[in-house]
Parts: sequence; C-alpha cells; structure tokens
Amino acid sequence: MKIYSNIRYSGMDEKANGSMDTKSPVENGQIADPANWGVADVVNYFKATGFEEQATAFQDQEIDGKSLLLMTRNDVLTGLSIKLGPALKIYEYHVKPLQTQHLKSNAS
Repeated sequence: MKIYSNIRYSGMDEKANGSMDTKSPVENGQIADPANWGVADVVNYFKATGFEEQATAFQDQEIDGKSLLLMTRNDVLTGLSIKLGPALKIYEYHVKPLQTQHLKSNAS
C-alpha cells in the first residue's frame, strides 16, 4: 500500500500569456483543504499520485474539490468510467482519506 502523504507538486499552470500560475494545493508541508481546490488542482493531485491516465476522468467530469469531497465509493467506481482496479485505489487511498482529513480539520 502506497500512501502519498508527502506529495509535493507545484500545481503550476501555464497561462495564455506564457506566465505561470503558482497556486499550490500544498501548504506548510500539508495538502491544502480540498474544498478550496479547482478542477485543475484535483487533476494535478491525481497526476502527482500516479494516476495520470485516470486524472482525465476528473477533468472530463469537471470534478473540483467540493465535488471530490462529496463523492461516494459508487461515484468513483461507476461514474467516472475508470477501470475497477485504479478506481478502487483512488477511492480507498485518496478520496476517502481526503474526506476524512477535511472532516477532521473542520471539526476543530
């Protein structure tokens, strides 16, 4: 089981004028609250965790951070048209822990 709690990526997106947008979902060594993520942040997160191919499903369905936090296991397994193996890993090792982290951080 791989856990990607130490993921660091810049989340940089190239703007039309060639400059870089440096919005990063990593704050103080911790992943920023997913509720504030845009679609690009969700896509970049899954690309950074090794799900490059599956990340496009989140883009196609326009899943932002708030939507990600509301996803059920069934949503990930059937709603994104992702193969079963990667879909199970995405839900169990990423979506569910992000939801738990979000709940814990907002409970305090």
